[in-house]
Amino acid sequence: MQQLALDLRPLRILIGCETSGIARRAFSELGHDVWSCDILPAEDGSNRHIVCDIRAGILNEGWDLLAVMHPPCTRLCRSGRRWMSGPGKWTEPKQLPQGRTWQSMKDEFEEGVSIFEACWNAPIDRVAAENPEMNDLAADRMPDNLPKPQIVQPFWFGHPEYKATGWYLRNLPELEATGMLVEPERGSDEWRAWNRVHRMPPGPERARMRSRSFPKMMTAAAEQWAGFAVEQARAVA
Repeated sequence: MQQLALDLRPLRILIGCETSGIARRAFSELGHDVWSCDILPAEDGSNRHIVCDIRAGILNEGWDLLAVMHPPCTRLCRSGRRWMSGPGKWTEPKQLPQGRTWQSMKDEFEEGVSIFEACWNAPIDRVAAENPEMNDLAADRMPDNLPKPQIVQPFWFGHPEYKATGWYLRNLPELEATGMLVEPERGSDEWRAWNRVHRMPPGPERARMRSRSFPKMMTAAAEQWAGFAVEQARAVA
């Protein structure tokens, strides 16, 4: 674990759109000044969590690194595209989720675009935004400088699970695997267990549980991204 050098000030790091505290704690263990924020309170009751809309000014408070964990992506990702448009672009879908209107789906889409754009365009040197690969409707609305995401899996970091996780990175290196596991045979009991996230039954807690960070992935992210930022700071010190 790369600890902060004694001759350098701690990095100011913001963990956006997180309530679990998993990423916040991973970066904090390296000695940095780390805060999380979300519209909901922190699950761990931390006093280093700010309840706010991330667009309400907190992005302008002099952070060295922003890691956006779970911005709203349901309407931006490929799997959600069928609910947004029929053939072509922005034609009325043939079917909508029960109890929903097309306008409410479009409102959620606009909310997701707004939050992602605000984070990506924030006046912060280093940004990592977690989001699946976007559908064409969302891609049309993204900044021109948005790169393709790096897609990683939890089993790269020692978690026996499948959940493709996309990281959009600005001035940060791609994550390197730190505990690659051998994948089980497709269709085996172990393979089905690795697909736990995708097999979660519907329910009020499903979205929250599916969006939780994987601790070992966050440890790798903290060590690699904060370590990269520290090396940059050391180079100009």
